[in-house]
Amino acid sequence: MIKIKIDVTKIEKARLFKGKPRDGKTPMYLDAVLIETKQSNFGDWRDDQTHMIVQDVSKEERDKGVKGPIIGNATDTGKRRTNDKPPAAPAPAETASPIEDDDVPF
Repeated sequence: MIKIKIDVTKIEKARLFKGKPRDGKTPMYLDAVLIETKQSNFGDWRDDQTHMIVQDVSKEERDKGVKGPIIGNATDTGKRRTNDKPPAAPAPAETASPIEDDDVPF
């Protein structure tokens, strides 16, 4: 599971776009990119944060060097830290006996 936190005040509203209307409502969307971070030295961000969330830009803009604003961060709650011990090896699974065709209820 990855938990995210977005500062909605940093979203460039001009990049929001409308989806197809459904149920009498038109949804609004935001394209964003989740980027894994190697270090967590981002000011007020906590040390356990493993990703940053960046508002996406078009391919043409990326080609020109335009970068979207950092709008948040995320924590991979299942990610193992380098100082953590590796998980124990799972116990070997027992082999299930084959099912005879007569045992199948359909």
